[in-house]
Amino acid sequence: MIRGHVIALTEIRNEDSPQLFHWINDPDTVRFNAPFSPVHETTHESWLKSVITSTAKIVFAIRALPDLRLIGVVQLIDLHPIHRTAELTIRIGQEAERGRGAGAEAVALAIDFAFKDRNLQRVWLRVFADNERAIKAYQKAGLTIEGTMRRACFIDGRWTDQLVMAKLRDCA
Repeated sequence: MIRGHVIALTEIRNEDSPQLFHWINDPDTVRFNAPFSPVHETTHESWLKSVITSTAKIVFAIRALPDLRLIGVVQLIDLHPIHRTAELTIRIGQEAERGRGAGAEAVALAIDFAFKDRNLQRVWLRVFADNERAIKAYQKAGLTIEGTMRRACFIDGRWTDQLVMAKLRDCA
């Protein structure tokens, strides 16, 4: 367990599956970072199994302290062993848990893990340019904006820009 001030990062547990399945099938939650498409139960089960076996991703459950109830997921995906990079994705599952510092802390803890435990040198992510709350959380966690991909995503009937943000490991 990686403990912060308001959350802890832990392994995904079997009993987390129903909540994760609900979140991935909630259009309002998914549209924060991806186009919505329903996920079938067998696809969800395959993803859950891949969490255990994949060497190209690391998935953490985000749990509120002190009760350790599941509030989200943060992933390091496409881990590249030569370039020592990974893309970060995060989802806080319910609106009531957003805007309370959990996301920023989860991102910071995941990046710290990536640098210290996986020896990565760069963690990056994509965020919709109009998702101001997420951008502020990522900046709080130390990421900087590297560029804009214009009209990169078609979400909920409209085009939106995406920002690329990253944090580099101090090499000193």
